[in-house]
Amino acid sequence: MKDKAVFFDRDGVLNVDVDYLYKIEDLCWLDGAKAAVAYLTASGYKIFIVTNQSGIARGYYTVEQMQELHEYMRRELAAAGGKIEKIYYCPHHKEGVVPEYSCDCNCRKPKPGMLLQAFAEYDIDKAQSFLIGDGQRDVEAAAAAGIKGYLFKGGNLLEFVKGILN
Repeated sequence: MKDKAVFFDRDGVLNVDVDYLYKIEDLCWLDGAKAAVAYLTASGYKIFIVTNQSGIARGYYTVEQMQELHEYMRRELAAAGGKIEKIYYCPHHKEGVVPEYSCDCNCRKPKPGMLLQAFAEYDIDKAQSFLIGDGQRDVEAAAAAGIKGYLFKGGNLLEFVKGILN
């Protein structure tokens, strides 16, 4: 049986969107974020994060620094009862200064590359899956990948998730 999945954009959905977040001390969870991930985990969803991280291409932080933050986030969410299956990130930006990441790619949202990668790696039921993002590019990526996309404009993420499921 295929898995139902929820894809979260990171900045502006799970945490406060600060410019180029990579330091653990700068992480501030949004209201209901940890509870929403725990609720969805308990409801049988596989949880993924799909996030554009152009700060890597721009030279503001490294992949390793971002991964340190992501591991911390995973631990925090696990302590609250949630489980992140995998975090997909796009380190690219065509105007970047780090040569290996300074390119146009198929993974930078609104392109669906990160979602398509998840579909290739996991047995996901698209009809029972959706994405929550805070920008139009997130919703466009979801549509391009063949799943529903919901625009989160703030408030309590758990209440927003319950509104989608009910």
